[in-house]
Amino acid sequence: MRTILRTAALTAVALMTATACGGGEGSTAGGEGPAPADADLTVVTGVYPLEWLAQEVGGEGVAVLQLTEPGMEPHDLELTGRQIGELTEADLAFYVSGLQPAVDEAVEQEASDRALDVADVVELHPVGEGGHDHGDDDGHGHEDEHGHDEDGHGHEDEDGHAEEEAQGDGHDHGDFDPHFWLDVDLMATTAQALGERLGELNPDAAGEYTANAEAVSADLEAIGREYEEGLASCERNEVVVGHTAFSYLTEHYGLEQVGVSGVDPDSEPSPTQIADIADFVREHGVTTIFTEPLMPEATAQTIAAETGASVEVLDPLEGVTDDSPGDDYPSIMRGNLEALRTALSCS
Repeated sequence: MRTILRTAALTAVALMTATACGGGEGSTAGGEGPAPADADLTVVTGVYPLEWLAQEVGGEGVAVLQLTEPGMEPHDLELTGRQIGELTEADLAFYVSGLQPAVDEAVEQEASDRALDVADVVELHPVGEGGHDHGDDDGHGHEDEHGHDEDGHGHEDEDGHAEEEAQGDGHDHGDFDPHFWLDVDLMATTAQALGERLGELNPDAAGEYTANAEAVSADLEAIGREYEEGLASCERNEVVVGHTAFSYLTEHYGLEQVGVSGVDPDSEPSPTQIADIADFVREHGVTTIFTEPLMPEATAQTIAAETGASVEVLDPLEGVTDDSPGDDYPSIMRGNLEALRTALSCS
């Protein structure tokens, strides 16, 4: 497989060179920032939150290439020869291992010496922690093991629901949940690490990268304060979601995530699971079933119809679409906060 990937990459690089004036190939993420040929550095990312961080920390001198097309499910990404070529030529591959197997493989074979893996920067949560499935009978109380105990964010579940085991996870996230970006503290830590790495690659602009990372961290801290204040006094703390991508957010703010399916958004819940979720919704007075912009809402609509709950969007920020509650990371996070405040009847 190594030979096949490397051959594809070299072929793609040759094609990119031959068609450099034709447009379309090697374009920057979202059409923003300099073209790779005009940039001090080129960073390749595979999922929107990392694209946003790279643009904010890198500034005007860094070209950011996004491998996942807008509106596409990032877990299902398959790389083309052109994209492998972009990865091969980039100064930095910025990714989180376990999220996109195709990216993991290509980085290992083509850019292992030019990669920044978020899993090496922050402590990812084990899959299943903070997400609850109703298909088992075992208890699942847990304590927060990732630095939030001192903030009062850890919680014990008292309802006897089973800990999510990410059944049928065809995306193979491995043992850890990659959706770290829903925790603004972890995003801030990642921003600092990215700034340091970019400074190593381009020492002349190291001060700019550091300043940009500090500005991003301040913005993230402001969002975190808004969440702390906005979710401080709520009538409920149960958050029913389509798939358990929100563990970092719910654990951080002492909420209970209840997933219709596991970490894999493509896994289909059984009729028994749907019935159990509906019972949970009625028993706990849940008023909202959350779905996602990139996820079908048929199951959520079924549960809502059985329970009288409404269906609303809670965005896991795996991409920006017309259905997202904002047009960038900060605005979507704030949109999610408002959706949660409404659903949980927060004052």
